[in-house]
Amino acid sequence: MPEGRSGQLSHSDSLLFLTDEQLRQGIEAMFFAYRGFTADPDRILAGLSYGRAHHRAIHFINRAPGTTVNNLLAILGVTKQSLNRVLRTLISDGLVESRVGTVDKRERHLFLTEEGAALEAQLSDAQRARMRAAYKDAGPEAVQGFKQVLEAMMDADMRRAYNTLRESGS
Repeated sequence: MPEGRSGQLSHSDSLLFLTDEQLRQGIEAMFFAYRGFTADPDRILAGLSYGRAHHRAIHFINRAPGTTVNNLLAILGVTKQSLNRVLRTLISDGLVESRVGTVDKRERHLFLTEEGAALEAQLSDAQRARMRAAYKDAGPEAVQGFKQVLEAMMDADMRRAYNTLRESGS
């Protein structure tokens, strides 16, 4: 193992050799953090008889207004049947608008309505508040490290979709 100037392992080098127990604790922390991250939106969604699939669709339609159904399928990694069920509900409830493509009439482009944008803001405000507080408590180095860990856990297709979304500047 690499050693620092004092002959001891540096903190970053020791992280390269995590025990199974340390990894298990990390997995469990991720599960509980995800529960916390989704708790506030879940309460809001439950009152509307929606679930997390609705939230994800609303989030990514907001991030990329006019996205196509096929692009949303690729981002979410769900079946067409599953996404269509969610979109039908969101469209019939007046939260999402589906427009026929101007170049390719077979494409459907998705946009949030004013009501959909208001719901998206309510959901993301709750998550931003929780994430902002956690980032503030952890500090900038931890935030950067957390981002690196999350990105390293993505497979190539996920990373490509993530980078495309980030580069869109939305």
